[in-house]
This record gives sequence, structure tokens and C-alpha cells, in this order.
Amino acid sequence: MQADNHGTPSGEMPRAVRVAARLRRFVDFVGAWGCWLIVPVVVITCIDVIGRKIGFEVEETGRIYRLQGWLADNFGSVFQSTILQELEWHFHAGLFALVLGYGVVYNTHVRIDLIRDSLDFRKKAWLEFIGLTFFMIPYCAVVIFFAFDYTYSSFLINETSASTVGLSHRWIIKSVLIFGLLVAVISGIAAWLQVVTILWGPKDLRFPLMTLDWPEADAKIEGKERVRLEDDYGLRLSDPVAPTDPALTEARDANRAKAKSAAPPA
Repeated sequence: MQADNHGTPSGEMPRAVRVAARLRRFVDFVGAWGCWLIVPVVVITCIDVIGRKIGFEVEETGRIYRLQGWLADNFGSVFQSTILQELEWHFHAGLFALVLGYGVVYNTHVRIDLIRDSLDFRKKAWLEFIGLTFFMIPYCAVVIFFAFDYTYSSFLINETSASTVGLSHRWIIKSVLIFGLLVAVISGIAAWLQVVTILWGPKDLRFPLMTLDWPEADAKIEGKERVRLEDDYGLRLSDPVAPTDPALTEARDANRAKAKSAAPPA
């Protein structure tokens, strides 16, 4: 029995596909929560920018009082410009690291495809297999190796900011980088297992893909459904061109009227 594109019960799937699905769920969990780091990035950036721009000047002394200084004096040193700016890139680094694998399993990472789009499905699968096997996974593993030493050294010396009023415990954000790269490796392994199943598994097997689209599936752009725009008349750009022959037009209208009259009442 041929499986559809939505997959079959896990017991009927090859072990590689089931393992890939479990790995994907873990990457999905990390990425879904990691995406929320965009909120502190935006909030802290707005506070930093607005706080440095809004202020007033005392005419008698000529001194300028900024909103940021008032926040720091009344709510703590966390509102100082240096700390806010370091928090910005800390949260931004965490956001970037935690969604690396998320982009892989949803095929939303950047691709520069000059040849791939013109290839058939199996050639695309071979290209994915080569890229994952010899480039993505080994590269991430090498970076993790050096990043671990980088982070461990930071922990041993209790590295702090180069600024006297900056943040301490630099090893924490460096550890987040290692974790994010590990998640990226897991996502690469999940995609690799799928590609291996495509190349050497049953030809009629179907399951939800990550970095590829089945040849019979609708065309997509980097894993996203193509947008269908509508004009003022309600015609979609993806609709077939309306016939210009009056006979064809009359036949089409007659079929629509017949179908409408045959429809059961709502």
C-alpha cells in the first residue's frame, strides 16, 4: 500500500524516518522557544535608543538630562547604556544560535541556488546528501570543538566585559552558542536520515520532508507555499486564463448555473 504525503503510522515507517521525526520534534521545541528571544531584543533596543534620545535641558545650568540617566538612577544600573547594548547582542546571539536548526527542519535557511532548482528530485536528494555529509555536519562539529575550548577558558578566568560597567559571566552566552550549534547538528542529522531513506529506501514511501519537496507536491519557494495574489476582480494570478471564445464562455456559464442549481440548500 502506498503511503500518502502525510505519512503512515510510525510502526510502518523505517526506523531512520522515525528517528528523524523525534530529532525534529526536539529541534522544533528549542527553536519555538528560542524565537521568543526576539521580544527582549526589540524591547531592550527600543529602551536604549529612546532613552538616549529623549531628554530635556536645564536653561540655568545648560545641563542635559536624558531619560536613560533617569532610569539608571531610579531603577538600577541595568539601564546604563553599556549594559543595555551588551544585553542587545547577548540576546541577539542567543536568538541566532537557537534557531539555526529550526531553519533547517523548516527549510527556511538561506539558499543560493544556481543549479539546484533545475535538477530533478533524486539529483536534489544527492545534492542534499553531499552537502549534509561533507559540509554542514562536519563544519558545525569543528566549530563546536573550538567553541567548547573558547567557552571553557572563559569560565576558568571568569571572563567579564571589557568595560568596567559591563556584564560579567561571559561564558554563559558562549555556552548558548555551543548549544545552538549542537541543535543545528541534530537538525542536520534528522535531514540526513530522511535523505538516506529517499535515496536507498522504498520508492513509493512518503513522509513529511524537511529540506526537499516530493516531486508530486505543489511548487514551493524555499519550503514556503507560493503566494497567490488577487486583483480587484477576484482573479488569482494562478488561475487559468479565461476563454475568449463566446461559445466556450456560454458553455462555462451554463455548467456553473447547472452546478449551482444542483447544489443542496444550505
